[in-house]
Amino acid sequence: MTDTEKINFLLKEGEGLTVEFKEHFTPRIDEDIVAFSNTRGGVILLGVRDDQTVGGETLTSDMKARINSVARNCNPPVQVKIKQIQEVVLIEVPQGEEKPYSCGSGYFRRLDGTTQKMTNHELRIMFQENEIVPFEDKIHKSATWDNISKEKIRNFLKEADISMRKIVPRDILTSLNIADGDGITNAGVLFFAKDPRRFIVQAQMTLIAFKGLDRVHIYDRQDVQDDLLTQFNAAVFFLMKHLNRRSEIIGVNRKDIYELPFEALREAIANAIIHRDYSVRGTSLMVEVYDDRVEIVNPGVFPQHRKKEFGKISVRRNEHIADLFFRMDKVERAGTGIRRMKEAMAAAELPPLKIRQTGFYTIVFKRAVERVGEKVVEKVGVRVVEKLTANRGKIIDHMMENKTISAKELSELVGISQRKIEENISWLKEKGLIKRIGPDKGGHWEIVED
Repeated sequence: MTDTEKINFLLKEGEGLTVEFKEHFTPRIDEDIVAFSNTRGGVILLGVRDDQTVGGETLTSDMKARINSVARNCNPPVQVKIKQIQEVVLIEVPQGEEKPYSCGSGYFRRLDGTTQKMTNHELRIMFQENEIVPFEDKIHKSATWDNISKEKIRNFLKEADISMRKIVPRDILTSLNIADGDGITNAGVLFFAKDPRRFIVQAQMTLIAFKGLDRVHIYDRQDVQDDLLTQFNAAVFFLMKHLNRRSEIIGVNRKDIYELPFEALREAIANAIIHRDYSVRGTSLMVEVYDDRVEIVNPGVFPQHRKKEFGKISVRRNEHIADLFFRMDKVERAGTGIRRMKEAMAAAELPPLKIRQTGFYTIVFKRAVERVGEKVVEKVGVRVVEKLTANRGKIIDHMMENKTISAKELSELVGISQRKIEENISWLKEKGLIKRIGPDKGGHWEIVED
């Protein structure tokens, strides 16, 4: 395409993400220059009206020098190409490699064919995606060696199967590349500070169990405001507490098998901790349990150019945090976490993972209805499975294990009030799924078979 054909094409196409028309040169084109640099690059056509008609502009030596001066005064400087094509002056602006770019008026970007000033939120995201030093690698100037816990270091070394007779925090953290002569990095604080939230207020995880399918009725909540290993272990125990399980005898040993593959859940929790954007204040990593699903909700989005590769290659926001989890054998280096989670769900004949990426990214494990008390399926059959809630399935499971179990004991095991236990028992009786043999005292429960 010749220069003339290019200009004609741009005039027909009109203004857009990568094209801007200006009737005359003014120094304010610096806003358009940084906007294109902050987006995908583009061209500015001088001598063209908004209605796409050509009024004409002549490129003089003085104008060319002024345009170059405006571009060089951007921060960082922008290298533009300028040429006269017929009656139009064409300024080509490349996409920047050192985003974000600013001019005297501030930071700008292209959006819907216009140059717009960036909001603080947009600017923060651009800084985070393009900063040279990641948050985890920055030295935390307020943290000192007195703030580091030897006990937490000892716990890490035990998990990593590293034997050391003497715990010297400075030497160990330096060898792990999370401290140097200038101090302790944010990763070091998140892992080994006595009180991480004193230095990084968003260093917390929230564990919630909801009654039903919506975020309305909370029946269990735990806020974990401690180091990352403590957060990981707390999340694992929370899920063990609230998910259904059955037992199988393998050889001479008894093994608990959960309704969701626990290796996948552990992987998801570890990956959420590793990939979390710890620079975003006012957020918490969430592990949410519903009657029909488990959701792990992670603050921060993946960099835009990496979203399409999510689950296919190793994409780690926090390389040092990932390395520490690998050393503890919580994750693999190869970036196969998502694939292995999907395989574990498929092997358990459960619905596939769902992954949502918005301002947060969320992994959803669907709890198949028929898995609500597998022994219930074996006994009462598929005819009633779809009608059972998680708690009713648990009640039947416990009755099958202990035919004389009381409502009070069920309340403690299921985790709901005794009144709710009695209401669920009445429902199960009405549906003909259970019946009471003998008196309240001295009698026992019987599960009605299909």
